[in-house]
Amino acid sequence: MPYSRSPLGRYLAAALALCGAANLANAFSLVSLGTFSSPVDIRVAPGQPALLYVVEQPGRIAILRNEVRLPTPFLDIAGLVLNAGEQGLLSVAFPPDYATSRRFYVLFVNKAGNVEIDEFKRSAANARVAVRSSRRIVLVIQHPDAANHNGGQLHFGSGGLLYISIGDGGNTATPGDPARRLYSLLGKILRINPLPGGGKAYRIPPTNPYVGVAGRDEIYAYGLRNPWRFSLAGNVMAIGDVGESKQEEVDILTVASVRGSNFGWPQYEGNLLHDNTKPGPDPPKFPIFTYGHDSGGCAIVGGYIVRDVQLPALNGRYMYGDFCTGDIRSFIPGVAAQTATGDASVGVTVAGLTTFGQGMGGQVYIAGGSTVYRLEP
Repeated sequence: MPYSRSPLGRYLAAALALCGAANLANAFSLVSLGTFSSPVDIRVAPGQPALLYVVEQPGRIAILRNEVRLPTPFLDIAGLVLNAGEQGLLSVAFPPDYATSRRFYVLFVNKAGNVEIDEFKRSAANARVAVRSSRRIVLVIQHPDAANHNGGQLHFGSGGLLYISIGDGGNTATPGDPARRLYSLLGKILRINPLPGGGKAYRIPPTNPYVGVAGRDEIYAYGLRNPWRFSLAGNVMAIGDVGESKQEEVDILTVASVRGSNFGWPQYEGNLLHDNTKPGPDPPKFPIFTYGHDSGGCAIVGGYIVRDVQLPALNGRYMYGDFCTGDIRSFIPGVAAQTATGDASVGVTVAGLTTFGQGMGGQVYIAGGSTVYRLEP
């Protein structure tokens, strides 16, 4: 139902949302796709509908064909990766032209403790194997003060532009509070245009908000604490930003609205005032949805807006969970009106929840502990 500003319209929308939420309980089950070494990202690649890629934090990318794991990993860069706590190999992304360019990108914490984005190519002879020697460093983000809050996800958007989530550097006393500072790449969503060939690894999209003005040109949005997982669905971006001690938040906006946004940290934690002496240069945009720690939650794991035809009860709902509770939940996002209705448990729990994934047909994948699952009716 479209958003209505009338009291009756709002009442009916809320009633329908609650009715839909009530029907979610006990409607779904989890199917295990096998065990992995700390799975933290689940992705698909253009032109390869049968293949699924699972990022393992120690530094490997496993590959599944028709949801059956193949014996040889797609990529193994464990020798480049610092794997401890929140560090490790954290994400992979495939550009729209992957079928022909064979290029793809990974984000990891390198041996110096910095966040690094590298380009690799898959083999021309074997689509299930990457060429380790094709490595090209694209961007290194200094992360000197703590091992946590690396953020760490990659997504390609329209025009082949690469979006990157980066945490604020870790700890509550990170010098300079870089999340609100436009000279730092920490605590940000970045946007770059990766370039093929042996020259410059990327260029800055000319429509990035700080091109030609004060601030790093790579920055697309700022004021984030630890955007561990975010997603893109057409022109909509959904960010799960991990809170400190009181509140977890979800921000869901059009990609155009994200441009130049200040998501509030460290002045605000979610929509709660945290430190009013540390405002960003722009007024904050408040989250579409928050939840507190009173029910045992501690760290949000952002997911996707569901589009799986096999899960019609979840269609159009944003799915998320929490690392501490493992409870998988969803709500209906009203992007234009910035409303979130019908928040409810999906009825399944994943211990040690780390990430969500979305298949070529919209299939919902969830990882926690050492297991990757598919959600089914």
